[in-house]
Amino acid sequence: MLVKSQLICLGFSFLFSFSYTVYVYISFVFIYIYIYLFFLLFQCVSFDPIAFRQAQTMAFAIDEINRNPNLLSNVTLGYSLYDTCIELSIGFRAAMSLISGRAGVMASEETCVGLPVIGIVGDSFSTSSIAISRVLGLYRVPLVSYFATCSCLSDREQFPSFFRTIPSDSFQVRAMIQILKHFGWAWAVLRLRDDDYGVHAARAFLSDFGPIAGGCLSYVEVLPWGDNRAELKRIVSVMKKSTARVVIVFALRSHMLNLMAEVVRQNLTGLQWMASEAWTSIAELQTSDFMPYLGGTLGIAIRRGEISGLRNFLLKIRPLPLRNNTFERNMVNQFWEHIFKCRFAPPPAGWLETGGRLCTGQEFIETVLEKDVFDTSDLRPEYNVYKAVYALAHALDDMLQCEPGRGPFSGDTCAHLQRLEPWQLMFYLEKVNFTTSFGDQVSFDENGDALPIYDIVNWVWLPDGSIRVHNVGEVKRSAKNGEELTIDEDKIFWNFPPRSVCSESCPPGTRMAHKRGEPECCFDCVSCSEGKFSNTTDSMECTSCPEDFWSSPRRDHCVPKRTEFLSYHEPLGICLTTTSILGTLTCLVVLVIFIYYRRAEASLKWFGAVQQRGTVLVLTCFQAVICTVWLVLASPAPHKNTQYYSDKIVYECVIGSTIGFGILLGYISLLAVLSFVLAFMARNLPDSFNEAKLITFSMLIFCAVWVAFVPAYISSPGKYADAVEVFAILASSFGLLVALFGPKCYIILLRPERNTKKAIMGQRR
Repeated sequence: MLVKSQLICLGFSFLFSFSYTVYVYISFVFIYIYIYLFFLLFQCVSFDPIAFRQAQTMAFAIDEINRNPNLLSNVTLGYSLYDTCIELSIGFRAAMSLISGRAGVMASEETCVGLPVIGIVGDSFSTSSIAISRVLGLYRVPLVSYFATCSCLSDREQFPSFFRTIPSDSFQVRAMIQILKHFGWAWAVLRLRDDDYGVHAARAFLSDFGPIAGGCLSYVEVLPWGDNRAELKRIVSVMKKSTARVVIVFALRSHMLNLMAEVVRQNLTGLQWMASEAWTSIAELQTSDFMPYLGGTLGIAIRRGEISGLRNFLLKIRPLPLRNNTFERNMVNQFWEHIFKCRFAPPPAGWLETGGRLCTGQEFIETVLEKDVFDTSDLRPEYNVYKAVYALAHALDDMLQCEPGRGPFSGDTCAHLQRLEPWQLMFYLEKVNFTTSFGDQVSFDENGDALPIYDIVNWVWLPDGSIRVHNVGEVKRSAKNGEELTIDEDKIFWNFPPRSVCSESCPPGTRMAHKRGEPECCFDCVSCSEGKFSNTTDSMECTSCPEDFWSSPRRDHCVPKRTEFLSYHEPLGICLTTTSILGTLTCLVVLVIFIYYRRAEASLKWFGAVQQRGTVLVLTCFQAVICTVWLVLASPAPHKNTQYYSDKIVYECVIGSTIGFGILLGYISLLAVLSFVLAFMARNLPDSFNEAKLITFSMLIFCAVWVAFVPAYISSPGKYADAVEVFAILASSFGLLVALFGPKCYIILLRPERNTKKAIMGQRR
């Protein structure tokens, strides 16, 4: 049975009271949890009800934990609240007060004064968190932020005690890049605020956009602080001239309000806006004046969660009276003044005269017209506050479960409430792992970052003029599957068909050629050169075709090269073949004529018919030996020649052995020259029985043909070399046939009277 006893707090020491019975009286351990309120105006001159709701979410979470018998049983949590007023100096002094034990009065059932805190929830701004975390890290005091997203805070060496329940900007940037990649938006503009939040986001964008999505930024622009009309006018004018249609903005509410006011003045439409989590849910931008420009905006939003019972907790808020029914101007009372438009005494001078009224503290909160404070259907930063409080509570609960002698600290010891040190709580906070009632897992990695998850929201402009921001997907990182993007495109409302590229994609058959001095996304599409191809979109290089292939006319694939050879089916081959057949037939006719009209011409004494036939046979056999050796050792063969033409293969006959071919050609040339010399020397013999002139003329034709053949053969490409060789053989053969045997056949057939011994001997009458 738990009995609540009065707690006497002396620093970090706690007093345990034990009864004489079997019941144990356990004192209450207080964790001072600090949350910075998110005020949106400087100098604390106004009250922000949304930031107040975030503070009350922390109070609700602590109250819920204190009522939970399964979590921190026999331990009660307390808290202190400080308002930083969006001022680093104020927030820094408050943090120093908390860790030094000069935090003031704790909001709890008991009063503890002068105790240092062992856990802090805050700050909402990255710049403030950076400054505060550097000091808290020296003392290892855990700082759990619900809204600071700068990726620099993941550096464990600089911020060893920093944790957060909101994803870092590095993941937010990667989430945006995944969306850009999903929709094919490779050309974008980045606008940011000039602080750690914007600078680190820009750095991550510049390094990851290209490798992940193949995109690039047209330019990066820093938004001015305040309403700098001249600078804003220049910025919007640049946006008008840019070809990038997607605008990504990492900024706060004030930056966007000033920027959009100038966008409206210049009537800049046709842009697809992408919102960071800092302004994706700002109600002031979701108006009929801005929606013609911002309709269809896609935004990264903090994970929406449900906190059961929070609305009823908010509706039970009441002002806190002091002695004699006077009211202190504390946080709750300021909230009361804000929603009921009244003031607790003493009111400012002239307040009552201008129509103001005094607050009684008995107003009915259910009649409040400002419903946003009590609308718990879209809890986003509040859900992170809720998880941050529970993370500290679970860490403390895990610490209390430690068994003596089996602890994680020196000598296997456990931490003790009486002398608890912040670094001991941080040890357990690093290992915390639990699931919220909404079903989200909460744990921290080695950098103090929670498992990242974001909602993807879309700004919808409904036909009735109303505006709604609804979820269209999510992006998260899991331990098993890595980054996962889910988008339901059917739910997305577009102001216009979004498309944003610097250069259109290069089709197959072309390659990208980057423009000098332009971003990588700006390029020309250059057709692949002959013999190369590209079969994918946006190829960086063209690929050479295999040796036996050539690029198609569109350069998008390779086709087999055309083959060329001296064929019987082409005109040149037909002409040469016909000529060869005609020459063969002519030779046969001449042979038949000579056989048919053969009679006993008187034979020479020393060089008769036998010697003549023997000489022809020996010389022919010698030529046959040369040819046989050539064919056996290195015979000619067909060869695929790709040197003459790039787009086709020429089949040609290679001689095999240059020596063999040269010997054969030289031997034939030698016979021709000898025949020519002998015939030339016999030219002066009596004409009546001399055939030297015919032989001389035929040898002249033969030699002339083969002398002209050599350069013609060497210079002729491909099949024409074979044609030249065939032509040389035919020309020389026809030259011999016509010049040597033509006159003989003429006499035999047409002048038979001259085919007599007397006529041949040339006897004169």
